[in-house]
Amino acid sequence: MLRTQSIQKKNDVIGAIASTLCLIHCLLTPVLFTLQAGMSHHHENHHESSPDWWSSIDIILLFVSLAVVIWAIRNTSKKWMKYIFAINWLFLAVIILNEKLEFLALPEELIYIPTIGLIIAHLYNHKYCHCLEDKCCTATK
Repeated sequence: MLRTQSIQKKNDVIGAIASTLCLIHCLLTPVLFTLQAGMSHHHENHHESSPDWWSSIDIILLFVSLAVVIWAIRNTSKKWMKYIFAINWLFLAVIILNEKLEFLALPEELIYIPTIGLIIAHLYNHKYCHCLEDKCCTATK
């Protein structure tokens, strides 16, 4: 049982790190491509000028976060945390897919909401949502 809890807590650390990397990626993208556009003057949209490997990082991080969120949903001791994880991940996925497929004109800053939400959820889950006894876990569901 203690080994399982250790894995669960590590999962939340991995989730918080992955979400933080996603946040850093989101924060750096406009800065890097503004600098690049300033140097090359011929690119109108930063997505057109972004390298393929940079554009694929958000999809890779989305799939990593999906795996970690699924694990967190299965192993959290608080039922309401399952909804927090699912809603934040779905919101993140919709924003990233919308950015790739350009269905709606959404502000790019919107991506910070679910990303920060996932970071906070993983940190909270890490600290407060791993019971040492079965009765503790069932009492908090």
